[in-house]
Amino acid sequence: MELDLYVLLSLGAVAFLAGFVDSIAGGGGLLTVPALVIAGLDPVHALGTNKLQGCMASFSATIAFARAKLIEWKSALPLALISAAGGILGTFSVEIIPNYWLQFMIPVLLVVVAFYFALSRGLGDSRIRARMSVGAFTFTIPLIVGFYDGVFGPGAGSFYMLGFVTLLGFGIIKATAHTKLLNFGSNFASLCVFSIKGYVILPIGLTMAVGAFLGAQIGSRLAMRIGPKLIRPLLVIVCCAMASKLLMDPANPLHAIIVGWLS
Repeated sequence: MELDLYVLLSLGAVAFLAGFVDSIAGGGGLLTVPALVIAGLDPVHALGTNKLQGCMASFSATIAFARAKLIEWKSALPLALISAAGGILGTFSVEIIPNYWLQFMIPVLLVVVAFYFALSRGLGDSRIRARMSVGAFTFTIPLIVGFYDGVFGPGAGSFYMLGFVTLLGFGIIKATAHTKLLNFGSNFASLCVFSIKGYVILPIGLTMAVGAFLGAQIGSRLAMRIGPKLIRPLLVIVCCAMASKLLMDPANPLHAIIVGWLS
């Protein structure tokens, strides 16, 4: 495909906004994947190239949160490695796993996440009671969500976040910080597989990576400054937006069911 400066700068600007949103609540792919498709990439190259900017956004946010000493590296690094393993398995499975049930369930789960963060009282930056040990969490949630991130992707950050808050009892800011590290793990692993398969267009990916890095730096700092008052509502909005986008796709099985109910 032919690339001109205007297209590259436009995609970089979209990635900047996506990196900003992604560093706070996830869901940056809602903006970047459609933009890549509109720019002329086929869906597979769009997903592969998007992983490069997504990887840079999560890396940038991780750096910002790490500098603020919000990441417990001793327990967090194994989580990131497991999420990376899940991302590799998921990406290699993309061509053999039918997406029917994922397309059916993910919008429902995103709505559940949105309702949880919208309605949970007293959910702030203070730690609550953990419902799972770190060891049990390490070999379940990061692997499952990382695998999902490699296979499909939308909402992975929201699912990591929900796990940290509900199962490990993390406060919202600390959960956001660790979510970005795990996002980086599964994104980087998936990016490696897409790169090996030749699905990453470097000129576009690198331009978007710069925008995503800068956007994530601003977003993560804003999240730390304002805290739950920013993260909670944005997380709810992003989850609802992702669910709506998925449900508007005629290929989604829930779309046909909803249209049938309304007609």
